[in-house]
Amino acid sequence: MATAVPAASLPLPRLASSSSPTATARRPSLRKRHCAVTPVVASCSPAPPRQLTNEEEGSGRRQVLVAGAATAAAFISRPNPAAFAAEAKKGFLPVIDKKAGYSFLYPFGWEEVAVQGQDKVYKDVIEPLESVSVNSIPTSKEDIRDLGPPDKVAEALIKRVLAPPTQKTKLIEAKENDVDGRAYYTFEFTAQAPNYTRHALGAIVIANGKFYTLTTGANERRWEKMKDRLHTVVDSFKIENRI
Repeated sequence: MATAVPAASLPLPRLASSSSPTATARRPSLRKRHCAVTPVVASCSPAPPRQLTNEEEGSGRRQVLVAGAATAAAFISRPNPAAFAAEAKKGFLPVIDKKAGYSFLYPFGWEEVAVQGQDKVYKDVIEPLESVSVNSIPTSKEDIRDLGPPDKVAEALIKRVLAPPTQKTKLIEAKENDVDGRAYYTFEFTAQAPNYTRHALGAIVIANGKFYTLTTGANERRWEKMKDRLHTVVDSFKIENRI
């Protein structure tokens, strides 16, 4: 993606052009225990083992395999509650960058890819326009409001950084949100290329001496299907003060 030199009053990042719940399964019991109970104690002796039918054995194996897979997945994807800020949500996976000081969620199934000039990028391998990227650059500003109102800042960022000059862009909405006493600007826009239109959302914030930008979007033809998930991604973006 081509970038233009940002205005002196607006430092802009340079972007490159391009639970399931854990199930607990138990194998069918192989033995029954017959107990003769007295008022004081119960005397128990194991009954002879009953041979399982093929159907019972197959069902037991399936339950054990499913439980094992679910337990392993939950263990691998579980974030450290002491260090992770983004809340888990069904259908999403969490990301945290403790060094940069931010966290967010992305849809399950997207894969991380390396893109020059970007801190983090996750995208759908089948629908490449469905992605989320995070970028940060140093700044001397302390608050996003120091750069101007939401619509002016968002429009400048879209035209100069988030879309190449050859694409026709349109800012749909821009607003300010307060999260834990810190101002975020969130915005919605479209970028029209000759053979597709990308419908996108963004969030920008200043903290820790950096200007952070998160953008996510999808092909316009899939916007209605994807918009709720993309709004979840933007709403989950959170900056933490680095220790």
